[in-house]
Amino acid sequence: MFKNIKAIRNFDPAARSYIEIVLCYPGLHALWLHKLAHFLFFIKIPLLPRIINYFTRMFTGIDIHPGAQIANGIMIDHGQGVVIGQTAIIEEGCLIYQGVTLGGTGKESGKRHPTLKRNVVVGAGAKVLGNITIGENSRIGAGSVVMQNVPKGCTVVGIPGKIVRTSNGEDVGMLDHGEMPDPVAKVINVLLEKIETQQKEINNLYSMIKNKSKSE
Repeated sequence: MFKNIKAIRNFDPAARSYIEIVLCYPGLHALWLHKLAHFLFFIKIPLLPRIINYFTRMFTGIDIHPGAQIANGIMIDHGQGVVIGQTAIIEEGCLIYQGVTLGGTGKESGKRHPTLKRNVVVGAGAKVLGNITIGENSRIGAGSVVMQNVPKGCTVVGIPGKIVRTSNGEDVGMLDHGEMPDPVAKVINVLLEKIETQQKEINNLYSMIKNKSKSE
């Protein structure tokens, strides 16, 4: 459990002391209560795990099904509106922001929720849906909807989510959200460059025709 406190200390520059983290971070409280609920769920105690889950949601605004498998050393930042489904798996080092859903896509049985590998960042309001795997060190942009597997070290943005960057082994800071690429802006810039090039060609053709007319 101390790993979760340490993760908050590492990820959140606003965390000024361990006492503040223990007393004032709902994401930490939700994870602690989930540990208890998950243990009771694992040994097949009826009803009580869901009651703990219900209390946790009322207390923290974070809804984690007792069946979800969550490693130590993760952080749920702010946490309001986070929903984590029954068969979700979250590995160590992940960072999850408010409004994130790790959900299913239907009523299928078995594994139906996402797996987040180590050191995945899921931005605010993102929806990761279905039995898919998000590779280690990947980042999901805020508000994105991801329904396909994501290889390790990738950045995904948009609806539906598209891979817009691959790290190729370089260190991409987990908190550098200002570096998130904008695929729409990139397309617009390419179009502007093409329009500028075509305009120059049109101007050159116009000058050639005009000079030819004068010479005749």
